[in-house]
Amino acid sequence: MSEHHILVIDDDERLRILLCRFLEESGFRVTDAGNASEARKILQGIAFDLLVVDVMMPGEDGLSLTIDLRKTLSTPILLLTAKSESNERIMGFEAGADDYLTKPFEPKELVLRINSILRRMPKDDINLALPTTIQMGAVRYDLSRGELWDNNALVKLTATESALLRIFSVNLHNPVSRPKLVEDLTKNGVPSQERSVDVQITRLRRKLEVDPKMPRYLQTVRGAGYMLAPD
Repeated sequence: MSEHHILVIDDDERLRILLCRFLEESGFRVTDAGNASEARKILQGIAFDLLVVDVMMPGEDGLSLTIDLRKTLSTPILLLTAKSESNERIMGFEAGADDYLTKPFEPKELVLRINSILRRMPKDDINLALPTTIQMGAVRYDLSRGELWDNNALVKLTATESALLRIFSVNLHNPVSRPKLVEDLTKNGVPSQERSVDVQITRLRRKLEVDPKMPRYLQTVRGAGYMLAPD
């Protein structure tokens, strides 16, 4: 069973469901999004090994999404399109895509292309993609997947909570000031203010702590901000 996590972005629900089913049967872990906006929200909280993106989507199309994602994201992208013209493929590669597949296609070819892209990933990138967890009592946070688990139960996170956990995860045992949290949240696409940060911290503690009023893991450091101190 592959540990690779793939995000499928396609507005055609029927095709999206079929693709997800086939990829799961091929051993991949799969998440799906129906448009660019939904994909962005998902990407705020989860790190993927590869994105499968349909070019022809209403609103923001796949090419525009790829161009924008490439500003901050190095995750491999495979584009799907109904257009077979060579200039369309060239535009896809210029946008930052790693491969390009024309519809209709055999699902097996999609799997072969995905595996080919993943094999080309540098060893360092593959190591970075391996699951890394932060343990906080019965609660654990999977950095690579952006998931919070309470024992065997998946805990639902808001976009802001996901962004906060990512920020704290790269600053373990080091206080992060409120202004810095506001700045980093904004960079992660979650505009905030210092007052709202305090509210979000309180809500996040309810998901991390046995006693949120006496936090053990998500601590307040007087005069310095907040700090995540896992086991």
